[in-house]
Amino acid sequence: MPSLLSFQGRTIYTKICVFLFHCAALSYPISRRRSTLTAWLSLAVLDVRRSLTAVARQPLLALYWLDFLEEPKVVLCARTGWAVFGCRGRKGLMEVEEENPPSTSLAESSAEVPDSQTLISDSETIIPPIVPTAIPSAIVPPIAPIPTIPPPQVPAPLAPLPVRTPVFKPPQNGEVRTSDSDSEEDDLGTRATTGGYEISDESRQVRERQEKAIQELLMKRRAAALAVPTNDMAVRARLRRLGEPITLFGEREMERRDRLRMLMAKLDAEGQLERLMRAHEEEEAAATATAQDADEEMLQYPFFTEGSKTLLDARIDIAKYSIVRAASRLQRARRKRDDPDESLDAEIDWALKQAESLFLDCSEFGDDRPLSGCSFSHDGKLLATSALSGVAKIWSMPKVHKVSALKGHTERATDVAFSPVHDHLATASADRTARLWSTDGSILKTFKGHLDRLARISFHPSGKYLGTTSFDKTWRLWDIDTGEELLLQEGHSRSVYGLAFHHDGSLAASCGLDALARVWDLRTGRSILALEGHVKPVLGISFSPNGYHLATGGEDNTCRIWDLRKKKSLYIIPAHSNLISQVKFEPQEGYFLVTGSYDMTVKVWSGRDFKLVKTLSGHEAKVTSLDVSSDGNYISTVSHDRSVKIWSSKSNGKDQAMDVD
Repeated sequence: MPSLLSFQGRTIYTKICVFLFHCAALSYPISRRRSTLTAWLSLAVLDVRRSLTAVARQPLLALYWLDFLEEPKVVLCARTGWAVFGCRGRKGLMEVEEENPPSTSLAESSAEVPDSQTLISDSETIIPPIVPTAIPSAIVPPIAPIPTIPPPQVPAPLAPLPVRTPVFKPPQNGEVRTSDSDSEEDDLGTRATTGGYEISDESRQVRERQEKAIQELLMKRRAAALAVPTNDMAVRARLRRLGEPITLFGEREMERRDRLRMLMAKLDAEGQLERLMRAHEEEEAAATATAQDADEEMLQYPFFTEGSKTLLDARIDIAKYSIVRAASRLQRARRKRDDPDESLDAEIDWALKQAESLFLDCSEFGDDRPLSGCSFSHDGKLLATSALSGVAKIWSMPKVHKVSALKGHTERATDVAFSPVHDHLATASADRTARLWSTDGSILKTFKGHLDRLARISFHPSGKYLGTTSFDKTWRLWDIDTGEELLLQEGHSRSVYGLAFHHDGSLAASCGLDALARVWDLRTGRSILALEGHVKPVLGISFSPNGYHLATGGEDNTCRIWDLRKKKSLYIIPAHSNLISQVKFEPQEGYFLVTGSYDMTVKVWSGRDFKLVKTLSGHEAKVTSLDVSSDGNYISTVSHDRSVKIWSSKSNGKDQAMDVD
């Protein structure tokens, strides 16, 4: 390849020369590329707008330098058009030119040089320039010299990363380090791909999480393929058979079934499911056979606690009393249904009209402490109140004059109730006792037995028995004549607060802080109905005289009407904006219902569709208790404002009492 080319022609010829030069440089042996490879190329570009003379005198030089290892040494003589590489100036150029004539080609000289030596010495290699032909000079404007572009700097090679020796941690706490061949091959492959470096802790943790997620996915797939019973009782039985708890706190049926499914999948993955199920089936069969043999020999004992003879007599007496009362009630209902002159809707409309006309008739200061209970006598001539001071008072009606004060309790009095037959009244107290009083203030009986403070009390319709509720989670039935405890009834999981007796005398209903109301059959002692619906403690309860409606009120601010025939909630009345402390049906026919609340109001509701009839506002504090007179014309309320108020439906002094059957 010639070391220097001159170009006097077309531009395409220049491009061909450049291409050939590149091909020659790339075809140079690889073994000799480590020596300095120097190539020169001086190209004169033809300017078609100027003459050949001007081009010959001032050629444009394009220098191509290829060097793989060393930096170039370039000297450019612009005046003569010479390009000298690797020399020390013009003098050195002339000396080298004499020793090496231009006819000697670069390829011939390079063939004589061995591979281990440098191909062409930097100090001896010269390229003779092209001598231009003598052409008359022409005036050509000077051309600015081509700026020297420094060669790119090759960055220094990076130092190799230090090789870290793998650290083997000894097993702790008696662990046995085991690994299968697959995991060892994976570790070797990982170390080989990473150049012998140890995997970081973060990468190892990520890999462990991925493997754990894969295992969980496979476990779920295996669990989905298993056959799990859908019946909850069968699920419980299988959990018991596997030695697992049959239920967890707050666990529902579907959650219990999913737990069984995952447990079976785990055992199936370990290969223990069939063996374990077979062993349990054999044990269950053996236990069943043993239990059958033992049952044949074992005596059958009663599952209930036998009561006393007095309780048996009381149950018989209650049964006889309730049968007569129920027959009378049914006969009266049939007569009203069959008698064309009797209009039930007209009677209800008249009673509701009377309720709409209720107004505040009297207000009296009841005690120095807040009042807790009130009750009308059976004839409506007396009113009894109880206070947190422990004193109960008797007032005359309708002007509310104090008659007597009943003092005897050592703690606050929580409730008071008049007997439906006699002029006796009973009080309950936080001193764990209930007392029976006469109207003149003398104590007749004291009922002791409760283990915690008492809440509410109620008389049986026959007047022979007294029921008390307590915070010891029980309610008890007492004999009025003897003062003996006839029945201690459990059944609530928390404190029992309210108690009411059916007007026939056959049933009793209790409510408590467990948000539950229960209906008991006094003739047999059984709990015949559990009324679930309230979400907070139930504080008030009352039977309707119609025989099949029961009203409850509690801390969830609602009053629920239950139908004993359908055994479900019939109406839900959002009665008040605060808890309901007491509920009472009108005692004759149950034509209206009265509720008292801590929102300082008393409301009257229709007994037909349970719509609001009247709101009685007047108290300045929480209303704690209320009562309705036997004729339905008076409503008494007591409150924490220490006042007792009488609401009357009589106007202009005329007696508009309802007819009593």
